[in-house]
Amino acid sequence: MHILQLVGIGLTATVLGAMLRPRAPQFAMMVGLLAGIILLLTVVKNIEPVIRTLSDMANAAKVDHGFLSTVLKIIGIAYIVEFAAQVARDAQEGALAGKIELAGKVGIVVLALPIITDVVQSLVHLLP
Repeated sequence: MHILQLVGIGLTATVLGAMLRPRAPQFAMMVGLLAGIILLLTVVKNIEPVIRTLSDMANAAKVDHGFLSTVLKIIGIAYIVEFAAQVARDAQEGALAGKIELAGKVGIVVLALPIITDVVQSLVHLLP
């Protein structure tokens, strides 16, 4: 989908949500959530060539695909957590948004731990 179409969906949902919010805030939130899901799914669908290019680059550099997979999972967690936190903030749940972000950060650290361990072990073997 073209970027102007994505922006059009976002702006249309914004105007519709602003019009609905005073009379039916629950529907305004649903409009925003639906538009966000549509935008997220569209962007995820279009990211396949990027993943393919990164995979080709990893093959050329002889990098373990486990590292690439972990990095892509970390990026995915970051985007999904950001989306969920923004939805929570739209619903006036700022404290919940903070907890969602904290959970995402912990998830990222857990996923990154094997990479950090490998880097530290490599550094230890390089030192005399």
